[in-house]
Amino acid sequence: MTGVHTTGPEAGVERRRDGEPLLEVEAVGMSFGGVRALKDVSFKVGEGSITGLIGSNGAGKSTLFNCISGIYRPDTGGIRFAGRDILGARVSARSGLGISRTFQNVALFEHLNVLDNVLVGGHARGRVGFLRAGFRLPGSILEERRMRREALEILADLGLESVAYDEVAALPYGTRKQVELARALMGRPRLLMLDEPAAGLPHGEVTSLAGEIRRINEEFGITVILVEHHMGMVMSVCHQVVVLDHGRILAVGTPREVQEDRGVVEAYLGG
Repeated sequence: MTGVHTTGPEAGVERRRDGEPLLEVEAVGMSFGGVRALKDVSFKVGEGSITGLIGSNGAGKSTLFNCISGIYRPDTGGIRFAGRDILGARVSARSGLGISRTFQNVALFEHLNVLDNVLVGGHARGRVGFLRAGFRLPGSILEERRMRREALEILADLGLESVAYDEVAALPYGTRKQVELARALMGRPRLLMLDEPAAGLPHGEVTSLAGEIRRINEEFGITVILVEHHMGMVMSVCHQVVVLDHGRILAVGTPREVQEDRGVVEAYLGG
C-alpha cells in the first residue's frame, strides 16, 4: 500500500513507541438533555494496536466515537492523542494530526466518482492554500498531481482501481464501504476509527474486511479503534476490547478476558 503513510503531517506530534498509549480517554462524561450518555469513561489505546468498542444499543459507543473524533465535545474529562490534549481541537485539526474515521451510515458524495471522494480525505494535509488552488498556480497543480497519485495507489491496494472513475451512487453497498475506508486512509492516519464497518455486509465480505483491517494494522502500523456488533470479527481482530454498558465502562481487556468476564456475559453476551 504505497499510498498509505502511518504518520500525519503535524511536526509537533511525536510518534509513540510501540505499546505506549496513542489515545488516552480520561473520565469522559457527556449528557444530552439531562440524559447521561457517557459516565466517567476511561481507557487507553496503545499505538499499533486494534481496539474494539462494544456494547448494546444505547450503550454510548457512537457518542464516545464522536467525542474522540471531535464531532462532540464532552462535558467532563479529557482526551489526549500522542500525548497532546485535543479536547478543544476541531475535527479538521484532529484530521491533520492523523485521526481519520468512517461512519456507520456511509457518508460519501454520491454523485462524485470514487477517485474524487478519496481525494477529499487528503484535504486536511494539503499544503497549498485556497487561493493558490483556486488560481491553479504551479504549486497547487503539483500538489494535485501528487494527491491523485496517492489516491490511485490506495485504490489499487484495496482492489478498487477498476471503479476509480465510476460514480459512487452506482456502486453496490459493500464497494461504497470500501471507498469510505480508502478515503479515511487518504488522510495518512495514525489512528483509524471505523464505525460499524461490517454492518450490512454478507458473511464472506465480513471475513475479507477482517483480513483487510489486520493487514492495515500489521503492515503499516496504523492503530485502529472500531465500533462493531459483529462479535466474531471483533474477537478475531482486536488486541483489546472495551465494553460499554449504559454509558459506563463495564470491562476492558483482551478478547479472551472479556469473553470470560461474568459481568459482560450477564449484561451483554447473553450467558
